[in-house]
Amino acid sequence: MWQEIDNQIERKLSLNIWSNVYGLGRSLIALSVLLTLLMNDVSTLFRPILGVDDIPMCNGLSGKISLFCLLSNNLELARWISIVILFVVTIGWRPRIMGVLHWWINYSLISSAPLVDGGEHAATVISFLLIPITLTDSRLWHWETAENPKVGAKYRYKHLVASIFYDLVRIQVAVIYLHSAVGKCSVLEWQNGTALYYWFTDPMFGMANWLKPIVLPVLQNPFSLTIINWWVIILEFLLFAGLFMSKNNRGTILFLGILFHVLIGFVHGLVSFALIMIGALILFLRPFEYEFSFKFSKISFFKLFNLSNT
Repeated sequence: MWQEIDNQIERKLSLNIWSNVYGLGRSLIALSVLLTLLMNDVSTLFRPILGVDDIPMCNGLSGKISLFCLLSNNLELARWISIVILFVVTIGWRPRIMGVLHWWINYSLISSAPLVDGGEHAATVISFLLIPITLTDSRLWHWETAENPKVGAKYRYKHLVASIFYDLVRIQVAVIYLHSAVGKCSVLEWQNGTALYYWFTDPMFGMANWLKPIVLPVLQNPFSLTIINWWVIILEFLLFAGLFMSKNNRGTILFLGILFHVLIGFVHGLVSFALIMIGALILFLRPFEYEFSFKFSKISFFKLFNLSNT
């Protein structure tokens, strides 16, 4: 038994955890928040809301470490500092340096700006869990293939730490989908199959007017509406189940999850949320050792979901 355990440990240590798979995931998450800061000025991001008059919000820990609190007298400067940092994270330079800064900007935004959604909170948690992986990543760019050094004690400790936190990232993403699916099951509109009709026709978050002639006939049909409504819940449970699937069986679920968030971004205009969750899905369902070739062709696009190590 102990020999088999030793063999499994050796096989795990032989896998390249510092790959462009986690690089792509963190780039998409950083790109999302980068676009949010680029497309919105400080008067939009830091607008007072009901019950919150002091903007930026600087209570507790955020008052001590949030960039937007440290530069509360010049929020525009803080915004551009954040943009520069997130741009560097997105292009993948020096993950060992930029990993902590990535989390710092995400935390600064969610703790100081009232107008952020669940996507930014997910980005903050994931970027925090990625810090030990980035700190043990010695590459210049996170797109490069890491050299596999001789397995010594130092390498083993680094690999162990990175592996533990990679698994924690996967668990965190799985829990997000489980929580979402279970939460929907307790809501009457999701139970009776009408929730999507209200979401799609909501005057603020609903679909664009040009989509209505195409989508409304589907939503107004009780059969198709119920099927789509319950498929969302089933898909979220399936995405959670990806935590327990073998590596070679995750490709279809990854494809469906990415398609799901692309459609959310398309219909509701939640592009930043879609990018964060697509990045999270890649970290969750794409094995870190199955590196991308990044050849821009139809074939290589579908290789995203073909989970083979070749």
